[in-house]
Amino acid sequence: MNDPLAAFLRHLSVERNASPHTLRGYRTDLTDFQRFLTERGIAGVSATDARAVRAWLAALHARGLSPVSISRKLAALRSWGRFLVRRGVLERNPAREVRGPRLPSKLVSFLPTDEATELVEGRGIGAATRTRDRAILEVFYASGLRVSELSGLDVEALDRTERTVRVLGKGRQERIVPYGGQAARALQAWLADRGERPGPLFTSSRGRRLGVRALHTIVRRAARAAGIVRRVSPHTLRHTFATHLLDGGADLRMIQELLGHSRLSTTQRYTHVAAEQLMRVYDQAHPRAREAT
Repeated sequence: MNDPLAAFLRHLSVERNASPHTLRGYRTDLTDFQRFLTERGIAGVSATDARAVRAWLAALHARGLSPVSISRKLAALRSWGRFLVRRGVLERNPAREVRGPRLPSKLVSFLPTDEATELVEGRGIGAATRTRDRAILEVFYASGLRVSELSGLDVEALDRTERTVRVLGKGRQERIVPYGGQAARALQAWLADRGERPGPLFTSSRGRRLGVRALHTIVRRAARAAGIVRRVSPHTLRHTFATHLLDGGADLRMIQELLGHSRLSTTQRYTHVAAEQLMRVYDQAHPRAREAT
């Protein structure tokens, strides 16, 4: 195998249907590992052992990377190692012998209903982009889409009669997600401005598809305009969508389907959020909840 990394990326693209975003992430992480090996005088990935992997993780920590980022890079290396073992390049996967950093237990961040409403109504958004940005915010909150999924939407993905959108998610898995009346009205207003031509649903003033970075900026700007002081991102709206559905009595399996999670365990973290909220309400409302002083 002349270029193990190129072969692995080709495998991810062709056989695993990985998205361009995923491929970029793997390429960045694994090229960083290769650079580290070169600096240490190690003759490529075939000469790698567990000590080299631990040394790389230590170097990442010294560079100030968070445990989450280090854990992601180690996961990429484990996947590459697994591929190389199957192809006979490695006898065993050295990254499997290395324990990742301890990750902090962190509950998902979401907006309460009043803040979510204030955000998506977009009263502080400038007139020039108001209809577009309102439609973006409404669709995020109404559907729980990932930012990359919303960026990739075309007009043809909408079924405006059924109020559903066809989404291409992780691993090129397709799913159908409904959206409500408020989002439908916001989309109608935006399409009246944009025109009914086919192509990217959300575009810049030059008619180009809005990328992930632009969508992050739009959400952050709208949150500031709504007077929300905490950090708000498209992922916050995805968490808010799921949490509010759960609080409203939606079934966890249904939420899993809407979010496009492959494993129910990924969706189950929202039950912890709901339980925390329940305890806060109980402690504030029940006269016997607080200890006597």
